[in-house]
Amino acid sequence: MIIDKLKRLETNLVTLKKIKETYCYEDFLSDKIDEWGLRYGFFETIQLIIDISSSIVAEKNLGMPKNYSESVILLISNKYLTNDLGEQIIKMIGLRNLIVHEYGIIDLKKLYEYLNHLKNIEDFVDEIKKLV
Repeated sequence: MIIDKLKRLETNLVTLKKIKETYCYEDFLSDKIDEWGLRYGFFETIQLIIDISSSIVAEKNLGMPKNYSESVILLISNKYLTNDLGEQIIKMIGLRNLIVHEYGIIDLKKLYEYLNHLKNIEDFVDEIKKLV
């Protein structure tokens, strides 16, 4: 299961990189469908990270997280992720929660700027590949 999710995560990463290369911020302002595509792309990508993290925590019997962020915290405390990378992943989980639960209006500029942090997703994939 983790390997399949990692493959999907890598595929999503390729797509997000293409979006970054192809679109500028103004494209998302002028086309709601593109904006929704960006939102969903990040949602699914972050959800895969959550699923992978939760699976590792369960398989390695690292504890009983109360929420998605705690799964990442357990990966950090057990040295599966560095503090810096883990903190970036936790921020992404916060973005996912905003997208899903609509706690507020999502700032499109900030959403677009997450395209500048795709390296964090790459690093996550690299670290998890060492485990499986």
